[in-house]
Amino acid sequence: MPHQSVGFYNIIQNMSEIRRIAIFTSGGDAPGMNAAIRAVVRTANHYDLIVYGINRGYDGMIDDDIELLQDEFFRNTIQRGGTILKSARSEKFKTAEGRLIAYENLKARDIDAVISIGGNGTLTGAGLLTSEHDMCMIGIPSTIDNDLFGTDFTIGFDTAVNTAVEIVDKIRDTADSHNRIFLIEVMGRDSGYIALNVALASGASALVVPEKNTSIDQLVADLKKSLRRKKLFGLVILAEGNQLGETSDIAKLLKERIPEYDIRSTILGHIQRGGSPTAHDRILAGKYGYEAVKALMEGKRNVMVGFVNNQLTFTSFLDAVTKIKQPSQYDIGIAEILGR
Repeated sequence: MPHQSVGFYNIIQNMSEIRRIAIFTSGGDAPGMNAAIRAVVRTANHYDLIVYGINRGYDGMIDDDIELLQDEFFRNTIQRGGTILKSARSEKFKTAEGRLIAYENLKARDIDAVISIGGNGTLTGAGLLTSEHDMCMIGIPSTIDNDLFGTDFTIGFDTAVNTAVEIVDKIRDTADSHNRIFLIEVMGRDSGYIALNVALASGASALVVPEKNTSIDQLVADLKKSLRRKKLFGLVILAEGNQLGETSDIAKLLKERIPEYDIRSTILGHIQRGGSPTAHDRILAGKYGYEAVKALMEGKRNVMVGFVNNQLTFTSFLDAVTKIKQPSQYDIGIAEILGR
């Protein structure tokens, strides 16, 4: 008999415990969610598990908007942005009554476990459901902000950065043609990951992120250093949650301090959420989907799958959403030096 790993036997032993699973996406959509859904369904089918899809996140769980998923439903979806299961932010799920209804709907279909795909709010909700009603759940980290503790990369982050860089490159052409300074706001209410990576990739003159307390005086000094090198334009990348304030207000302050330059501002907004996922996000989503199903079958529960230094990790829902994950000061320092 050929040798089989211990992990293989663990899977076989636990298959009798997990027979029906459900999957849903929640919160802000992120490119790669569909690739993760596809990976979950394909892996579950490989192990003869029954898979249900919950439409519209936690709202669909409460409204019993749940359907059996067939493998053919996911053909030609790996390259699509958004989420074919739809998403929503549920006010009803924030109540104990709403969570009880959601649990009862899952148990009425004999669903043994649920895989959730989303960010901070999604995993917070999963933690509540598992603690109140002993529901078995596994989380897949999916948010363009890349701010979940317990993994180096979340689904959608790489695509969002690439989308933003492509747009910044186009703005650079206009900035160079007209000797302008452009303030470009990217997403990141509490996290500067997108802004930092966009700044590094686009050669920005300055970076403003929530993790660093940048004053208007410092920003002006950074821009003047760049301009003294006879650089005829400037690009400032700001995270939406920066400590200086609204991008339009910052632009007015800079105009007062550097009147010789035309100051313009651009907010990229939700364009960063859409579009076809990059190869990196598709591959990452595939790995997450596979590992989430395998984790359930090996008896793991109420944890988020992740990769840290290319090693598979499992993090409790509570730690994933409460422990702070920030861009390294090392990377921020590099962005500042290269931009000046």
